[in-house]
Parts: sequence; C-alpha cells; structure tokens
Amino acid sequence: MSLPTPTTRPLAFITGASSGIGQALAGRFYAQGHDLALVARNTQAMHDWAQGQGLDPARYAVYGADVSVADSIVEAGQQCLARQGLPQVVVASAGVSWGVDSAERADLEVMAQLWATNNLGMAATFHPFIRPMRERGSGTLVGIASVAAIRGLPGHGAYCASKAGVVSYCESLRGELRASGVRVVTLLPGYVATPLTRNNRYAMPFLLTADAFAVRALRAILRQTSYCVIPWQMGVVAKLLRILPNGVFDRLLQGRQTKHRHIEK
Repeated sequence: MSLPTPTTRPLAFITGASSGIGQALAGRFYAQGHDLALVARNTQAMHDWAQGQGLDPARYAVYGADVSVADSIVEAGQQCLARQGLPQVVVASAGVSWGVDSAERADLEVMAQLWATNNLGMAATFHPFIRPMRERGSGTLVGIASVAAIRGLPGHGAYCASKAGVVSYCESLRGELRASGVRVVTLLPGYVATPLTRNNRYAMPFLLTADAFAVRALRAILRQTSYCVIPWQMGVVAKLLRILPNGVFDRLLQGRQTKHRHIEK
C-alpha cells in the first residue's frame, strides 16, 4: 500500500473517541500538535465534538467502526493509512464494562461481547499499523487496561479478566516489538468519571475527571512509559491488595456491591 505524503504534524489514531477517556485524550493530543484519526461507532458524536471544540477540519478525520468486530476496526485502520498516513501513536481506548453472573446463561454471551471489544478489539486496532511501524522503525501503541486487572473483584469477573488480558497482551507485544523501535505503553486507569462508571453503585476513591486522566496519560505516552497506573494513589492501593493473603482479601470484599449486569443497564 502506498501511503499518502505525511504532514509535518504527528498523527494520533484513537478508538473510543466519541466519549470518555478516548475523547479526552483526543483533545489533549490535538492541543499537543497532533492530527487526529477519531474512531468509534457514533460518528455523529465525534463530528459534533470536533466542531464544538473548534478543531481545524484539515487536522482530523472521523472513522466509523465497531471495535468488537475485527474486520470493522481493521478496515478503519486501513482507511486511516490510505487517507491520513501512518500514525505516530495508536490508542486502543474503546472498551466496555458490565457486571456478570456466571450462573446466568445469558451472561456468557455478555462475556463474549466484552472480551471481543476489550481484548480482540485491541489486537485488531493495532494490527493494521504494526507492520508499517516496524518498517518505519518507530511508533507507539497504547493499550488502556485498568487497575481492575490486578485482582479479581466479585461480580466483575469478565471485566477483570479482560483487563488482566490487556496487561499480559501488551507486555507480550512490547517484547515482540522492542528491537524494531516500536514502543508499547500500558495504562491502568483507576476510577475515571465516564459513561462506563456513571452508574457504579459503590465508592470510587481517587476519582478523576476524564480530562485530568488524559493530562497524566498523555505525559506517560509521550515519555513512552511502558506501564503506568493513573492516579498513582490507586497504584499503591492495588499493590497493597495484591499482597494481601487470599483469605483476607476475600473477607474484605465480602458483601461489596457489584457492577450492574448488562441486563440491568
């Protein structure tokens, strides 16, 4: 594939750009001087946001894609390569979070949908760019995980498993690509005020706005930090929870409210 002549500005390809963390990161990358490739199912929301923020139409493009469908997000990546060129940064921010009950047959389908978005969707997001980034010898792939990756939380089995998978996948990919000059950054947000957390029915310590998270996340991405928990306080909490004996950890979380199941949304 012959790529278009790149501009002097770096390009950031961001999924989940219609709201939440993805949208906040897009705003921060734009302010930093990047052009944007905005990706989500809701293309109208991305257009409305870009116009509302006064973004220069020459500096962004919108791509409609369903990250849970591999062919859909791969096609969006290929369209970006053809239209805007090879990004310097690819951020796999799209994700979903639902509580599950493995005793309920319907929730097995919910798990499959969640993993299709949070795990396979991330790999499919990176896929179109890995070979050309290797050939160029540079680029940054950013996976958005969660502190929920560090220990399994009752009622959150599918989400915790998916985010643990993100951490392991990105770690594997980081080793595969290191010699090529392509870097992999894994970000683990704590609680961030987004549509995913709006209806949580439990305390959310150290809650950040999406923009406050994006400021810190952008710093970690530009520094090519391989692994970063944001905010750092949640990293301390997570490490303490990780070293607790299982019996103590289980008693600590016994009776804790869980996230709404998909059917309860």
